[in-house]
Formats: sequence, C-alpha cells, structure tokens
Amino acid sequence: MGVDDHSPTLEITDRSTLRRRRDRGSHDRAEAYAILDEGIVCHVAFVIDGEPCIVPMAYARIGDTLYLHGAVANRMLRHMATGAAVCVAVTLVDGLVLARAAFHHSMNYRSVVLYGVGARTQDVDEIDAATAALLEHMAPGRSAEARPPTDIERTATMFIRFPIEEGSVKIRRGPPIDDEEDLGLDVWAGVVPFAMVPGEGQRDELLSPDVATPPYVEAYPPRARSVDHSHRRDRLFDSTTR
Repeated sequence: MGVDDHSPTLEITDRSTLRRRRDRGSHDRAEAYAILDEGIVCHVAFVIDGEPCIVPMAYARIGDTLYLHGAVANRMLRHMATGAAVCVAVTLVDGLVLARAAFHHSMNYRSVVLYGVGARTQDVDEIDAATAALLEHMAPGRSAEARPPTDIERTATMFIRFPIEEGSVKIRRGPPIDDEEDLGLDVWAGVVPFAMVPGEGQRDELLSPDVATPPYVEAYPPRARSVDHSHRRDRLFDSTTR
C-alpha cells in the first residue's frame, strides 16, 4: 500500500495544527501511512446525542482511504453513515521513558490523528477489496486463503470509507530529558523499549490435522520498524500533548 499521487502532506486546519512540541510533529502523508500500516487498532471518536464516545476498531488502508467495518447495527458506523464528523487516531508505543524526576517521565511513541467525514459503501467490488485489505492488514497472504464473504454476510456488514485528508503526525524519540540539576541523582534513567512480538500460532482444536500451518503464521512477519531511542536531547519541556 504505497503513497498515492496525492499531496505529500495532510491538510492543515485549525484543529489539525500542532500546538505543543511542534518539533515532534508533522503533516507528512508518508509518515502517517507508515504508522497506519504498522498499527492494528484505531480509536474512533465521535459525538452522538450530545455525548462523547470513542470506540476501538480494526481498520485497513487502501491508498488514501481508511476502511472501517462492523455489524449493520453498529451505532458508531450508522452514525458515520449519516455524514457525521469523526476523529480517528492510531498510536504505536515504542518505549517507556524513565527519567530521574517524576515530572519528566514520558513515552517514545508514533501517532497519527485524522479528522473527516466517512461514507458508507455498498459497492460489492469495493467491499470485497476492503475485506481483502483487512485480512492482509492482519496477516499478509491471508486473503488468498480465507473464504470470501457471501451475499448474506455482505448484507450483514457495514463498510465505511474514510478519506485520509486532514490530520497530523506526532513522534517522540530518544532518552529522558531531565533538568540539569537532576543529572547527578543516583536514579536509573533511560528507555525501556517496547515492540509488538507475535507468539506461536495456536491451532483451532477443530482444525483437520491435514491442514498445514501457513508460512505467515509460522513466521509472522514483524510489524514494527527499528526505532532509535538515542535521539538528540533538548531542554524543552517534555510533554506528549499534541
């Protein structure tokens, strides 16, 4: 899923403008796509009946579009289908930053926040493409093996097309940023790296012993890219606030 022939940056508006630690942020489309492609779960925030809600969702990206799906009775998806504005966020935690002072503890992370309006698609070809993309996002190679959805299953599922247009990227890398007067404290400081590590595939007990374990399960490909935690230090206030 490469970057399309689109603007190299996400649309910058008042709500997508970075206000704190702008040096850690950007509107770079390629960086946003890299985070989206590495992540697995997004959180979709919306307001319905005057109440704020946020829902974790599986997703997939095809070009400049995110696809969300669920049961046709799903309240969030039905709300999105009316043209309601939503916010979609994906965050990857790369490490815990342990500083000498409690105030300066932080996380190394990569995040993307998108704003926009989705629309329901009922085009069979688009639904099938989105279904395949969702499977490939979970496990590359899976869509070629899994049974495709039936007409009944398509009818029972709602797919929302969400254009990737407006948003921002925020990234923190590197060591803790302690105050100079605390550097001599006998308190361990540094980064505890985090990574998503797949375990060994567990066969369904109803699976025929004649069915071989596919390569993408035996050797699940790594999702995370290598992260450098030795980024330059600066003396600015250390905050994860966007």
